[in-house]
Amino acid sequence: MTETNDQIQTGAVPAASDVPAAAEGQQEQRRGGGGGGRGDAKGDRRGGGGRGRDNRRGQERDSEWQERVVQIRRVSKTVKGGKKMSFRAIVVVGNERGQVGVGVGKAGDVIGAVRKGVADGKKHLVKVPLTRTSSIPTLSNGRDGAASVLIRPAAPGTGVIAGGSIRTVLELAGIKNVLAKRLGSKTPLNNARAAMQALEGLRTHKETAKERGISLEQIYS
Repeated sequence: MTETNDQIQTGAVPAASDVPAAAEGQQEQRRGGGGGGRGDAKGDRRGGGGRGRDNRRGQERDSEWQERVVQIRRVSKTVKGGKKMSFRAIVVVGNERGQVGVGVGKAGDVIGAVRKGVADGKKHLVKVPLTRTSSIPTLSNGRDGAASVLIRPAAPGTGVIAGGSIRTVLELAGIKNVLAKRLGSKTPLNNARAAMQALEGLRTHKETAKERGISLEQIYS
């Protein structure tokens, strides 16, 4: 502190003639700095506004999808040095408007496994034809491994008569009146994938008539 005070006291003091010039230079620096700051602020506002709109659009797209974790299990893999522990998450993703997907993710932590499961589910989406009563048009059967799932349409007010992972898939697909029965294995992943196959095999009456080469009236008769 002593050396600093000495330097300040013994430093060269500007003459009276040099003071106005120094003051003018400081004023010019303030003016230039203020103008540059305003310009940079405008540029930041413009750029930030564009990024803000993109972020809002991304959030709106993400808000359309709902995610439900069906199962989280701790799994192990035998390697040369022993066993490597990780987590496996089964996640169902849907927008309740006819699109649903089942994904599986593995990671060293639960959050990473769920994040991977959501990304995998969005890669395997299935479009489900819905009727006016939020049901399915026809009966359908799906199979995956040892699991078999039967789904059939139901009258308005019936609700979702299903259980386990099958119920989660049907609800996130937007189906509100349906009857489902699990046949065979009780494994959540196999049942969820079997339900996905059953929904993927659904066809509307118009599509069925076009495939068979007949009129729509003949389908209903």
